[in-house]
Amino acid sequence: MQFRLTGLTAAAIGAGSLFPANAVAQTLDLSIDIPKLSVAEYHRPYVAVWLEKEGVAPRTIAVWYDVNKAKGEGTKWLRDVRQWWRASGRTMTFPADGISGATRAPGTQKLRLVAGRGGMPALTPGNYTLVIEAAREVGGREVVRLPFAWNGTSATGSAKGASELGAVSFNLKR
Repeated sequence: MQFRLTGLTAAAIGAGSLFPANAVAQTLDLSIDIPKLSVAEYHRPYVAVWLEKEGVAPRTIAVWYDVNKAKGEGTKWLRDVRQWWRASGRTMTFPADGISGATRAPGTQKLRLVAGRGGMPALTPGNYTLVIEAAREVGGREVVRLPFAWNGTSATGSAKGASELGAVSFNLKR
């Protein structure tokens, strides 16, 4: 005979104490505005999002590129996202599970990242920088840096790009 223990069943039998309240996952809600540019030849930007903390290797949490190009040709242009490429991109294998995604259309793009899933690490208290970099074929490059202090409870930040990125904001909470 097999038994299946679901969350509701566990709560009903009083097993809630097996999972302490502080085990609630950290959630990063990220909003990135990709502006529509009035140019003769428009290409969606390649975008990389990563976390930096002093003394720790940078951690890529999202990369948007042309995943549909034949024979992996889309990855060859990832090196144009220069700061990310130098920080951690060149050591990665693509597609990267839970991190890679297709380029995004102009407009506000929203991501919800949960610690321990995909590329989002569980953060320890300290000072971090959330970095978003965009590079566009026949266009420019831009980097937006959002420094924040993670106290284990919550952190927020916002900034605005000048050309390839619009408003960028995040809300990190436990």
